Amino acid sequence: MKKILAFVAILFIVFLALVYWSVSSTDKEFETCEIQNFEDLEKIDFKDHDSVLVAPSSLYEGNILKEFMQGKNYREAWSTPVKVPIAFLDTLKGGLKIKKEGGGKQTHSLKLESKDGTIYTLRSVTKDPKKLIPEVAEDLGLENIIVDGISAQHPFGAILAAKLAEISGVLHTHPNMLFIPKQDALGEYNKKYGNRLYLLEYETESEKNWTSFKNVDEIVETKDLQELKQEKGDNLSIDRAALIKARLFDLLIGDWDRHAEQWGWVLVKEDNKLKAIPLAGDRDNAFFNLSGVIPSIITNEKIEPLVRPYEKEIDYMPGLVYPFDRYFLLDTPKELYVEQAKQLQKSLTNEAIKDAFQVLPEQIAKLDQAEISEKLKSRRDNLVEYAVAFHSIIQEKGALNEPLKGSEDLDLENSPLIRCFECK
Repeated sequence: MKKILAFVAILFIVFLALVYWSVSSTDKEFETCEIQNFEDLEKIDFKDHDSVLVAPSSLYEGNILKEFMQGKNYREAWSTPVKVPIAFLDTLKGGLKIKKEGGGKQTHSLKLESKDGTIYTLRSVTKDPKKLIPEVAEDLGLENIIVDGISAQHPFGAILAAKLAEISGVLHTHPNMLFIPKQDALGEYNKKYGNRLYLLEYETESEKNWTSFKNVDEIVETKDLQELKQEKGDNLSIDRAALIKARLFDLLIGDWDRHAEQWGWVLVKEDNKLKAIPLAGDRDNAFFNLSGVIPSIITNEKIEPLVRPYEKEIDYMPGLVYPFDRYFLLDTPKELYVEQAKQLQKSLTNEAIKDAFQVLPEQIAKLDQAEISEKLKSRRDNLVEYAVAFHSIIQEKGALNEPLKGSEDLDLENSPLIRCFECK
């Protein structure tokens, strides 16, 4: 018995040593993109250039030990230089002005407005997870576990997800990757936001209709939709079929981070009523490829059920069902899930999936197309089964007993709207 305990103790010590060796490869917590071929950026007039060769980040480069302990993830995609268009706010989309700075936990963002009133968001490709690092992790010198976890996100994942959404008939925010140099138009944000890589996309709230839908009243966020429901009652409904399709699409691309604040709603006028069409935003976690010894332990369903790695098969469906789903889809017939699953299977043929990867830079597609395609096709083939399971879990968990995320300050305490969108 003593020998067994001694052996276990030795294994534990070796494991701790490997952990610290792996996480000590860098002490950096944040780094912006790495621009190629320019030595002194302050001396470069980017108006003389139309594009720049840039790697999203070299922060996640790792040796064999790091890949074993913390996963291979998308390290190569992050460190591979690609050609990206250069943009200036005073000419982009006819001229954009900054409305305000966003407040995300990882993403640095700016809300921008065009001359015609259309709202856009400029979202940093490189993430800053400092706010997510627990004090105990810093005290133990393990903050790199959190920082390095960003390598599981694909820097071009949102762009690929948008193309697949377009093929599938799922509404999206049309993200495009741009390099934003330092410029006067950034004003007080020039130092923080200049010379960085961004996704420019439509905002999930807007008084201006940028979608292909006709008779749009406005585009609102989930909290505003709930307030409007209080006012209009049965004269406001959501397009449940569209939401089911959007959520099943999330399962296909492995986007596990789909809480209520990640959605907008396009309000379409139909006679004297309004129908809300779901609009998914923030696709940072599409194709979330998390591997390695440490992440596998942390993301075990018993420890962290919500963070699910992108594999050929969905390993834990309950972790992918959000309060959002129960709120909006409770008591929706199972047949509607099956119908939408079959529609997605019909749209996302092997040829369509292959064509979708053309939106990625060639060198990035060469790195990740084969693996992502294999997982996507496998999930597509099993989508009807997943749809039935998704429906079953929603029904099993039932209505909510607390507000949706982002709606905590709404006065819903004595309203059935706290439980579900169509609760009476």
